[in-house]
Amino acid sequence: MHWVNALSMLIMIGSGWEIYNDEVIFGWLHFPHWMTVGDGPEGALQWHFFAMWVLMINGLCYLAYGFATGRFRRKLLPISPRELIATIGDALRFKLGHDDITHYNAVQKLLYVGIILIIVVQVLSGFAVWKPIQLSELSALFLGFQGSRLAHFVGMALIVGFLLVHVALALLVPKTIGAMLTGGPVVGDDNDTH
Repeated sequence: MHWVNALSMLIMIGSGWEIYNDEVIFGWLHFPHWMTVGDGPEGALQWHFFAMWVLMINGLCYLAYGFATGRFRRKLLPISPRELIATIGDALRFKLGHDDITHYNAVQKLLYVGIILIIVVQVLSGFAVWKPIQLSELSALFLGFQGSRLAHFVGMALIVGFLLVHVALALLVPKTIGAMLTGGPVVGDDNDTH
């Protein structure tokens, strides 16, 4: 699911940038053609919709799996403010431990919960942009079509930021890359790690 999400997200971002270039929100910001997918707004929309459905189906499977197995509860909760502050302090002093990659620290938990919530907002704002008349109540939650576009753009920027940090940290802790490629590290049979 991780790699399907990653590929779908890259297609969504690249095609979204091409769509954005057709009707910019910020006059000073255009994405270079070499960074975009779709060769024009029509092709970009087709790529965007294709990746959207792949991401949506895969994301729903991921959410169903995470809730049904209790993985979200085990891996992402609780997030204690005290642990969060301590983890940020350790990270700023470059003293963050990476011995056990099967357990997330408080910052990781917060970022993973946050990115799930951002993706939910992305889906909702994307639907509001796609069908602003048919989904006018949803569009109204974002203060109309332009508000939906802005929310979608800001969500994309947050996702790109998350991806950059995610990849940089994975490169700094190389054993996580092996775990991502093989499906995770081998874990024991105790209740905390299965």
